[in-house]
Amino acid sequence: MLVDMMMTNKPLVIKIGGAILEQKTALVALLEVIKTLKDQTIVLVHGGGCIVDEQLSQAGFITTKQHGLRVTPKEQIPIVSGVLAGSVNKGIVSKANSLQLNAVGLSLADGNMVSCVLSDKNLGAVGVPSPKSSALLDSLLQNNFMPVICSIGALANGDLVNVNADDAAVAICQLLNAELLLLTDVDGVWDAQGQCLASLNTQQADQLISQGVIAGGMTAKVNAALNAANHLRRSIAVASWKTPEKIAHLLAGNNIGTRILPN
Repeated sequence: MLVDMMMTNKPLVIKIGGAILEQKTALVALLEVIKTLKDQTIVLVHGGGCIVDEQLSQAGFITTKQHGLRVTPKEQIPIVSGVLAGSVNKGIVSKANSLQLNAVGLSLADGNMVSCVLSDKNLGAVGVPSPKSSALLDSLLQNNFMPVICSIGALANGDLVNVNADDAAVAICQLLNAELLLLTDVDGVWDAQGQCLASLNTQQADQLISQGVIAGGMTAKVNAALNAANHLRRSIAVASWKTPEKIAHLLAGNNIGTRILPN
């Protein structure tokens, strides 16, 4: 049975990626929709893969991925963290504040929000995040700030690590017991016929991944959403950033995109 995301007093964590950030009008359109959601607490979590790729290329690095996940050699961390925690994060914050959204830019390491351990998938300086302390976010949300969190975390020894932004959003969602919306550049998760699925469970996802229907970055996104759905025991929405006005429909309990269901 489909579990609807109803309007609640829970925060809504919205994850955005590099594609929307490359199109300034798209980011502004999303922020303008967020501004209309006056009774809904919002936390933005972002990646920025496209922009990171450009900066790495200019520095002479080659970007490689495994199963949709970025391989981040340690020597690339200064560039990756500089882009995500620096120019991308502050660009979103400044644009949001130009619309009076009271945004504050953060990384996963700020306030000990999220702890990270090194991934065991031979991805280099890539962290696997776990929720740790909500104290900073609780304080910001209670004072009507909108946190904008980049996907840079830190290991226990203080070393910076890159974190898959979908996984980062899941960790923040778990930290706040929030609702989660993963925005992508397609309507949702597609089946073998190229049709958007209304819902998706673990068994269906495993089959579509094995068939190569779900591939690349969507594999990581679906796995992150399934992880969140199973931990939170409620559905997770995967939808397009191209129609941000539908977020209000989602909060009203209507279905948009693909609903990722818990087991």
